[in-house]
Amino acid sequence: MSMLDISVVIPVYNGRATVPALWERLRAVLDICAGSYEVVFVDDASPDGSWSVLEELAAIDPRCKAIRMMRNQGQHNALLCGIRAATYPVIVTMDDDLQHPPEEIPRLLEEFAKGHAVVYGACAQEQHGLLRNLASRLTKRVLQQAMGVAAAQSVSAFRVFRTELRDAFADCRNPLPNIDVMLSWGTTRFGAVQVRHEPRREGVSGYNLRKLLIHAVNMITGYTVLPLQLASLVGFVLTLAGVGLLAFVLGRYLIQGTTMQGFPFLASIICIFSGAQLFALGIIGEYFARMYLRLMDKPVYTEAQRLNFPEPPKQ
Repeated sequence: MSMLDISVVIPVYNGRATVPALWERLRAVLDICAGSYEVVFVDDASPDGSWSVLEELAAIDPRCKAIRMMRNQGQHNALLCGIRAATYPVIVTMDDDLQHPPEEIPRLLEEFAKGHAVVYGACAQEQHGLLRNLASRLTKRVLQQAMGVAAAQSVSAFRVFRTELRDAFADCRNPLPNIDVMLSWGTTRFGAVQVRHEPRREGVSGYNLRKLLIHAVNMITGYTVLPLQLASLVGFVLTLAGVGLLAFVLGRYLIQGTTMQGFPFLASIICIFSGAQLFALGIIGEYFARMYLRLMDKPVYTEAQRLNFPEPPKQ
């Protein structure tokens, strides 16, 4: 297999303790398996001094490039920033916490060489707690609906893909981007290979159960119309139930000459219909909220500083 020119993109948040070791391990691997390479660290406004570490590394080796965000934007926003800044034809993305071993990159590249456009490093056994793992599985189920491909069950932040795929979302200004869904806009040729997933060495993950559930809701309302279809289905079913109930009441009156008695029954029916209406309105409201955010034209991310990137041409 011929060696590829590779850009490694890594979002950094509170990675002061792990970034130096990650950089050294990446160099050792990429010196062997890549032709030319660069490592683009995107500091997502870390409060722990990660930027000072990146400044030191960038001063030593020009292949270490760094971007500092003006404010914390989120993992996928930082990833999008780094992906757009990458210069080589193949991009590898990974986390900064050393749970994705750099030594597994050749395995991803070997699978990538078989003709895939995107290859994920799937974890045989994730190193998280029970609730976190369950939430992760739920998120992947939602992601499968949004992507429309079976490979969504193998999605991870450890991935390799062709840089040209970013053309499919070059004009994306969604303030809640999802890299995996946007990659599916450019290709359906996904692959996966199992890799090691090591325990986190420093700190705690920024993704807890609550954030994963919010992430799932953002994905399903931001990239699919499934909730709207569900609301329509609930409304249709309850309408049929209402028609059936009306037919029953009228039939009983015509046959037996009596009507249905009981305030509790009437109250429960009203609650069901009112709840269905509020449920549908809530879903529609979520979509209106996302339309509002896009109409505001809020930037997906804002950069504060770049290191080891060429100066943009003067206008």
